[in-house]
Amino acid sequence: MEVIILNRSDAPIYEQIKEQVKAQILSGELEENEMLPSLRQLARDLKIRVLTTTRAYNELEQEGFITSRQGKGFFVMSSSSSLIREQLIKEVESNLNHAIQAADKASMSAEELIGLLRLLLEVKND
Repeated sequence: MEVIILNRSDAPIYEQIKEQVKAQILSGELEENEMLPSLRQLARDLKIRVLTTTRAYNELEQEGFITSRQGKGFFVMSSSSSLIREQLIKEVESNLNHAIQAADKASMSAEELIGLLRLLLEVKND
């Protein structure tokens, strides 16, 4: 797991950690059931306070991205987790909205856009 803290960022450090870990989970870079660095180890690596890593991990756990196992540490949740699936669907929806806006700029009809999507799905499935 790689986390880069940007001191010039407006986002708090715990938020930067949370968003980067979340992105790595959603991209598949961090696999389900993969063990995350301990709170102390991550704090030591990033040269920050343990309270900061604790807050990031607690929020990731509340959002359903990771789970804690007593005495063992924190692990990535199963990708079948409904919360992770929900996040992925939101990402698809956002990407489709961008595609719709681009299609509008290209003066594509809804039928042309749907046809293009079907073609791309066929190519992917072949």
